[in-house]
Amino acid sequence: MTSIFFVRHAQPDIAWEDDRTRPLTDVGLKDSKIVTAVLEKYTIDVYYSSPYKRSIDTIRDCADRFKKSIQVDERFREREKGINSLQYLEKRWQDFSFAEENGESLASVQQRNIEALIEILNKHPDKNIVIGTHGTALSTVLHYYDPSFGLEGFKRIWFSMPYIIRLDFDGERLIKTTELLKVDRGYR
Repeated sequence: MTSIFFVRHAQPDIAWEDDRTRPLTDVGLKDSKIVTAVLEKYTIDVYYSSPYKRSIDTIRDCADRFKKSIQVDERFREREKGINSLQYLEKRWQDFSFAEENGESLASVQQRNIEALIEILNKHPDKNIVIGTHGTALSTVLHYYDPSFGLEGFKRIWFSMPYIIRLDFDGERLIKTTELLKVDRGYR
């Protein structure tokens, strides 16, 4: 059995303009220690992350504690937001192929995340793997395996930062999901 621990980043500083380099708030940095406390119960073999600073920094404490490096995979990045992004939230979930101007569709986010996930599952069978991620990216993965996970599921975890869910696989087949941590913080 391979276990994937998806870790949605802790609270980011939304006043920081550049999405890729946006740091965690002081609260987010403290909450990354909670992430470590949850994950240290497991023997984690490999760490992957979105290239975004907030995702890396959320799992860095845990990776450092166990002297593991974090492998960055661009495919786990945040959804490219377009013009009037929030205005189209419901429409994106109703039509996975919809993308606002200069934005990215949920279908595109899902495709690149599942492609990366399948590669990781095949590269690291029977291992425990942490993946630092984002709310939208994670939601598209959960939707892939359970199409009933939609807009309401996304809204349920929207302000959960950090959030950890464990997905257990037999090969590439998902056999179980377990929510391990849900800290409702919202954006600051």
